Amino acid sequence: MSGHSKWSTIKHKKAAADAKRGKSFTKIIREITVAARDGGGDPDGNPRLRTAMLAARGVNMPASNIKRAIQKGTGELAGTSYVEVVYEGYAPGGVALMLQVMTDNRNRTLAEIRHLFSKHGGNLGEANCVSWMFEKKGYWVVPRAGVDEEKLFELAIEAGAEDLVEDGQSFEIYSAPENYEKVHEALTQRNIPVAASELAMTAKTTVHIEGRQAKQVLRMMEALEDHDDVQHVWANFDIDESEIAES
Repeated sequence: MSGHSKWSTIKHKKAAADAKRGKSFTKIIREITVAARDGGGDPDGNPRLRTAMLAARGVNMPASNIKRAIQKGTGELAGTSYVEVVYEGYAPGGVALMLQVMTDNRNRTLAEIRHLFSKHGGNLGEANCVSWMFEKKGYWVVPRAGVDEEKLFELAIEAGAEDLVEDGQSFEIYSAPENYEKVHEALTQRNIPVAASELAMTAKTTVHIEGRQAKQVLRMMEALEDHDDVQHVWANFDIDESEIAES
């Protein structure tokens, strides 16, 4: 995979963090609220909430924002009621996509997502049309600069990770979902720089794209990520680093 990259690693390369912070806060707050609504406001007994709170701290979200989001989820404060939806489909080049969405108006969001797929040359599919190509994993992106690969591998595996893969200018670490918190804590305690981390739907196999199709897919991914109701977009493509620089 050296010299190639996937969407999960591209996201942090293409956009300035400050420009995305407001949108990131909004999406993480929604996740905290829904996690608290479904599993209660105590993170000790709610793994999903603990994970969402880790994400919030990762973008330096104030504790007061986190507290209010939890209270909205538990009903202590008034808040918007969100429905969780997963959309699946294809981008140009046969690239499979999965979208995690939280919306307060399912019909509106579906129409808007369908329009974005069509506009960028993709096709929104039926439920479960591509989900078999993905599996849930703990996932981290660690920039290569200044990081010893052997030491990082030993640290990650000892903490419960399954694999470490070189991906162009970064390392990707994968774990079983239940080991996400342990691996994340190990990386944090050792001050390992983490460019991205999440519980992700990772592709079992990838589709290589280049040229015009690569540009189309990257534009489509960015448009979907920018939609206010889209929490996550996962895809099964890989792309040459040179294509990213030109897009």
